[in-house]
Amino acid sequence: MNDKKILLVDDEEDILNVLETVLVKEGFQNIYKAETGLIAIEQTRMLKPDIIVLDIMLPDIDGYEVCQEIRKMTDAPIIFLSAKSSEIDKLLGLGIGGDDYVTKPFSPKEVAYRIKAQFRRLLQMTQPMKEKSTTFQFGDIKINQINGEVKKADQVILLTALEYQLLLFFAQHPNQILSKEVIIEYLWGGYFDGNENALMVHIHHLRQKLETDPSSPKYIVTQRGLGYRLVVNNSYGI
Repeated sequence: MNDKKILLVDDEEDILNVLETVLVKEGFQNIYKAETGLIAIEQTRMLKPDIIVLDIMLPDIDGYEVCQEIRKMTDAPIIFLSAKSSEIDKLLGLGIGGDDYVTKPFSPKEVAYRIKAQFRRLLQMTQPMKEKSTTFQFGDIKINQINGEVKKADQVILLTALEYQLLLFFAQHPNQILSKEVIIEYLWGGYFDGNENALMVHIHHLRQKLETDPSSPKYIVTQRGLGYRLVVNNSYGI
């Protein structure tokens, strides 16, 4: 894990230095820093970081725009940092491609924990599977756990790391009602300070990519008052 490249983006040098210090103590070695959005975009292009910690309030362009530009180059996890704590701001950050959202003031160790959590998820996606079934298929959707590839009618679907992990979680529990609390705990752990609406954003993104008619989903359905369920009539593992 300590060979992973981390890009820290914030216009406050003190915050960058504190985060760097804590991450070094946690065993990370390849840490890069940027104080503007344009520098962050250029460093992403050149360095191809494995994770980006991105402040929203930057002196040139805001973090939302930076995130949109970064998403054109990589699906590496993005953790937003912001003094904005409203639900709307959090949903906006997650809605444009963020994977997590930390509200200032924050504990640097908490940020380190969330970075480690993201890397653990990425590791789970790339490790050889011990279970017999390495492929799930339902309807025209096929998930290959060996290479992390998802196809719809033989066309590859591009998912973020979090979207893939969410879909895989559903596929591993076909036809079962999963409560919002269980899904949130699985995706973000106890440190996630968002709420059920944040999960709804990612469910919406998955439906947009998987469903023929996202407004009337046939795969990921809402069980009112209970949670969500992946409807699988004839799934199988290979």
